[in-house]
Amino acid sequence: MGLGSWLTYGGSVEEETAATCIRRAFDQGVNFFDTANVYAGGRAEEVVGRTLADLRRDDYVLATKVYFPVGNGPNDSGLSRKHVWEQVHHSLRRLGVDYIDLYQCHRYDPETPLEETCRVMDDLVRTGKVLYWGTSEWSADQLRSAVELCRSHGWSAPTSNQPQYSALQRRIEPAVLPTSEELGIGNVVWSPLAMGVLTGKYRSVDEVPEGSRAAGGGRRFMEQWLTQETLDAVSASGKLAAEAGCTLSQLALAWCLRQPAVSSVIVGATRPEHVDDNVAAADLGLDAQVVERFGELLAPVARR
Repeated sequence: MGLGSWLTYGGSVEEETAATCIRRAFDQGVNFFDTANVYAGGRAEEVVGRTLADLRRDDYVLATKVYFPVGNGPNDSGLSRKHVWEQVHHSLRRLGVDYIDLYQCHRYDPETPLEETCRVMDDLVRTGKVLYWGTSEWSADQLRSAVELCRSHGWSAPTSNQPQYSALQRRIEPAVLPTSEELGIGNVVWSPLAMGVLTGKYRSVDEVPEGSRAAGGGRRFMEQWLTQETLDAVSASGKLAAEAGCTLSQLALAWCLRQPAVSSVIVGATRPEHVDDNVAAADLGLDAQVVERFGELLAPVARR
């Protein structure tokens, strides 16, 4: 289980609350914390860094990302050697650490030769500024090209990919998951709760809870699931979770964690009780048939 900071820390969530969530997660065994240089304009890295400074550096895995624009200049985005090299130092400063455990290419950059990106990532590993590097939302072909290129040159190859994946978003199943298994790449998936839809909080497309993501600026990211057909299917799966003695969120997370190519799920938390509920999913002793049935109930409305 990993704790993320997109759309939350450094932005909509007060720093004291964010720090409480991070500490609560760590106290319950979570040691993987994910952020990015563009989250809240860099403030997310600062909040995460300040909170983790109270912990022993050896005890947690810190991940961040690079790619999206941080300014309007021609060198302010992408995966060129210049942008990556400069941004890793900005991230190190904001996080307050000497090295980043996992540095991820936030998207694939068609404007930069793959060799240039792979080489600068290898250089960062060799200099000790980064321990491992990974990708986010790279296709199966892009992953294969990067791994084969790195192996042919003796460079450090990507060890992970961070795709969107949940019981409602399964587009990576046909190619990305089997390819990553073949290449030995782990998947740390984001939005395993489909932006909160798989918590069961949304019952109708016309009535969304006040203060929820769908009631605010985050709605644009989840429109694909805000159909009555989808919400009805989610409601039916909630009954299955109740029968199994767990929350719908826990069942949804357990379903992701049971997939062979998934190494970790990255969850968000705006309150400490969210952390408690999510973390418990990692230890659920659910019957395999319950997990399989959950996937079957949502398969007809899942995006592929």
